[in-house]
Amino acid sequence: MSNSTSTSKRSTWPTAGVAAVGFVALLWIVEIADQLTPGATLDDNGIRPRTDEGLVGVLLAPLLHGGWPHLVSNSGLALLLFFLVLVGDVRRGLLATGIVWVVAGLGTWLVAGAGTSHIGASGLVFGWLTYLVLRGFFARRPGQIVLGVVLFLMYGSVLWGVLPGQPGISWQGHLFGALGGVISARVLARRQ
Repeated sequence: MSNSTSTSKRSTWPTAGVAAVGFVALLWIVEIADQLTPGATLDDNGIRPRTDEGLVGVLLAPLLHGGWPHLVSNSGLALLLFFLVLVGDVRRGLLATGIVWVVAGLGTWLVAGAGTSHIGASGLVFGWLTYLVLRGFFARRPGQIVLGVVLFLMYGSVLWGVLPGQPGISWQGHLFGALGGVISARVLARRQ
């Protein structure tokens, strides 16, 4: 590995760290604003399936959370996984995030039950996890395969969340987020 390649790889660490911390900080700022908004709630801007207004939620839902416990449950994994998605290649990580964001949002908008509203960053978390687990296999990169296996052993059990289960939990967001991760791992591996 040349010195310039080594330097460019190292330079992604600070960028990935700042972006991951910044994204999670944004989630907290949005929740603070939501809690301080009297009489109205930002959470009304979630994904409302098959409605015109609900399409706005495709863009906003990952930034919105149904209170502090919901936000806390998403923050730790979001911070870790977003950092890992970005650290190897920031541009590719942002592309993967965009794919996951759109697939999770549109999939939920298309198939979730009428009259429901879906919010939270867990679709991104599921997408980032499946992306990280699978990207090494698609790209045939041993280091990424090892990372994917380690992440699967540590956090793979959360993937059961793609199945219908607990009321009030958007399994559709989880399912389509995970599908977005699979799609991004496959599509971006071809471009590597």
